[in-house]
Amino acid sequence: MPSIESVKEDIKSLDIFAQEQILEFIEEIIVLGSFASVLATEIKENRFSRGKVCPFCNRNEVSRNGKSNGTQIYICKCCKKTFTDFTRSPMHNSKKDSKKWISYAKCMVNGYSIRKSAEVVGISVPTSFYWRHKILDAVRSYMGIGSVGGIVEADEIFFRLSFKGNHKKSRNFSMPRKPHKRGVKGSKPNKGEKRKRGISSQQVCVLCATDRIGNIMVEPVCKGRLKHTDLERFFNERIDNDSVLCTDSHKSYIKFARNFNLELQQIKRGRHKEGIYHIQHINAYHSKLKKWMGRFNGVATKYLANYMYWFKWLQVFSAEKDMARIKHLIVQSHTVHTDTKIKYFSYREPIFV
Repeated sequence: MPSIESVKEDIKSLDIFAQEQILEFIEEIIVLGSFASVLATEIKENRFSRGKVCPFCNRNEVSRNGKSNGTQIYICKCCKKTFTDFTRSPMHNSKKDSKKWISYAKCMVNGYSIRKSAEVVGISVPTSFYWRHKILDAVRSYMGIGSVGGIVEADEIFFRLSFKGNHKKSRNFSMPRKPHKRGVKGSKPNKGEKRKRGISSQQVCVLCATDRIGNIMVEPVCKGRLKHTDLERFFNERIDNDSVLCTDSHKSYIKFARNFNLELQQIKRGRHKEGIYHIQHINAYHSKLKKWMGRFNGVATKYLANYMYWFKWLQVFSAEKDMARIKHLIVQSHTVHTDTKIKYFSYREPIFV
């Protein structure tokens, strides 16, 4: 067995890139290993920070009701239902070890695909898919839509309406249109296949807003062109009354700002800024989002909201180290009560604010 001194000398002889890899490996062993041992305690403290509450009726009249395989069981005196510390959470009823969930959280922090995550963690591709959306459903519930104030930049981004997925064995879904055999940008479309140019109902509008202190709002709002009613639904009770709204020259913002009594600063075409007013932060956010989304080769519209919150979460915690982000992702996704079950995936509809 080599001595510690010889290992140190070997590490010194490596280049910087190899030394960083070794550092990450040691951090993974120490941090993730220790975190796995206290995972249940961390989640329990965050989930029941205001006292033990029933995850079904939200009442606090709860008492212990024995143990099952070493797991504490509770019973609610109001609804008479039993539960554990992990009931209505992504990890509830999972037969996999908590270390695999931590490893999967690391894959999500790195933005891996479903297949690569399955390969790294050692699970099947369908399980990887379900874990991803169980975690993202919980993250979306935990973060909420949010709010903005002060100087607010807003702009929309469009994603192609997609029915991606394996529908051959589906009993509940039928394609509302003929599938695009060669995508939507081919130079020679099939006969009879109509492709709409520009913005149409075949595109999903995702509205993004951010203020100068870093608050972010991002939600799918409609199909096709943005209307002032979509803006009102998006910003209702989520923007301060004395805010200044910075946008492009889209006409819908004019009526919205008038209805909400907001000061509007629209950047004219060909201009980048008007004094301190600009939309460069939101444009940079869009640029990063498009680049990040490209790795998934298209996302089904019914899961688009989850991917928007995934990217939003990564941006909010971008300054944290990877080990801290992995811990935050696991704990935060298990803090709220969610009820994502496999049988619900086939019935899922697109989520618009």
